Amino acid sequence: MNAVEFIAAGTPRVVSSAIEACADEQRLVSALVVPWESLPDTLSMAVTSARVDGWAIEHTNLGTIRLTDIGNDRTRVAIATDGPPAHEPGRQETAAASSGAGSDSAKLARLFDAFAHQIQKRFQVGP
Repeated sequence: MNAVEFIAAGTPRVVSSAIEACADEQRLVSALVVPWESLPDTLSMAVTSARVDGWAIEHTNLGTIRLTDIGNDRTRVAIATDGPPAHEPGRQETAAASSGAGSDSAKLARLFDAFAHQIQKRFQVGP
């Protein structure tokens, strides 16, 4: 996915809350502010996917959303993938790839891309 950039109405804090709510509605990805990667005028959000196997929960980082205050109650939103998941392909992923179903990495990339475009469609103001 290429990076997605647009302008949204509201402060970075307001926009981040709206993005978190959008992710919660979908229940396909999670989006949360990462305070230690944020700056006074820029919030950084992690977009993750979780896989549950019994008691174990594996979180995969899909990408980052940067929300920068540009004044006048406007925020620049920059959404970018963080690259392929940092795990080795598992048996399920290898089996899916050999059956033509696509890898977990490709599915996660499509999921992130769809979420990024949904965020843009929902929150972009102006051209």
